[in-house]
Amino acid sequence: MNVKENWISFIHDLQNRICAALEQCDGKAVFMEDEWQRPEGGGGKTRVIANGNVFEKGGVNTSIVFGDVTDAMRAQLKMNGDKWFACGLSLVIHPLNPFVPTVHCNYRMFELYNEKEEVIDRWFGGGTDLTPYYLFEEDAIHFHQTYKKACDDSDPSFYPKFKKECDQYFVNWHRNAERRGIGGIFYDHQRPDEKQDVHFWMNFAERCGNAFIDAYIPIVEKRKSNPYNEQNKHWQEIRRGRYVEFNLVHDRGTLFGLKTNGRIESILMSLPPTVRFEYNHQPQQGTEEEKLITILLNPRDWV
Repeated sequence: MNVKENWISFIHDLQNRICAALEQCDGKAVFMEDEWQRPEGGGGKTRVIANGNVFEKGGVNTSIVFGDVTDAMRAQLKMNGDKWFACGLSLVIHPLNPFVPTVHCNYRMFELYNEKEEVIDRWFGGGTDLTPYYLFEEDAIHFHQTYKKACDDSDPSFYPKFKKECDQYFVNWHRNAERRGIGGIFYDHQRPDEKQDVHFWMNFAERCGNAFIDAYIPIVEKRKSNPYNEQNKHWQEIRRGRYVEFNLVHDRGTLFGLKTNGRIESILMSLPPTVRFEYNHQPQQGTEEEKLITILLNPRDWV
């Protein structure tokens, strides 16, 4: 089995396991699968869950796409090669209850080839991050601790480095450098070398991918029955607006999908079902809502 086939197999297996865990947690809704083909090459499986007991909207997508490097890709994505291949899993889950956090996760491998179809570049990227609407510190600690362990099992230098990258990536810079959430880990363009070969990076992605269920499901189980009111839901929709802003203004994955003629329904699957944009909305001083904003403006070390 070659590198590409191994990676595709891992991504599809991860999709199956995550969907099964989320369905079990919801207890009502099940994922619908939409298998699609991309005219220029490849396709994917978009799985969507909606109107559940716990999850208002979510998607767990896999895609295997490839094609010729276009002039637009050379100019905007700085790619110099003849053909390219990308395969990954991307998920976003938007819960109904404002006390349950939204979560995002993405793991991918990219390859670039020359005219002889030899691999001239290969890199791995990924990460998982948490976006709470109300901050429970024990949840933040649990989430970060789970990913610290996954990182430490590969290389103890990874967690501090990739946590910092996450804190610096999911940022609405146009809103006074307000973070989208409380972070997690994020890494990009990690190229295999003599010390950390392709199998090292695949094993690392596997550890991180497998950690998702342990990191997220216990938080959902703990919070999904919390009572909430209209004011809590209103705040959730305000914060979801910030989520939309990041994804449409700053997210590199969204940009890559649009520039490579990706499938729009799958690219924009990450957007929440109901959102508010209110002019100059400010949380009241001394509230839980304000406490969250304070943390989003000043990322904290959780472990």
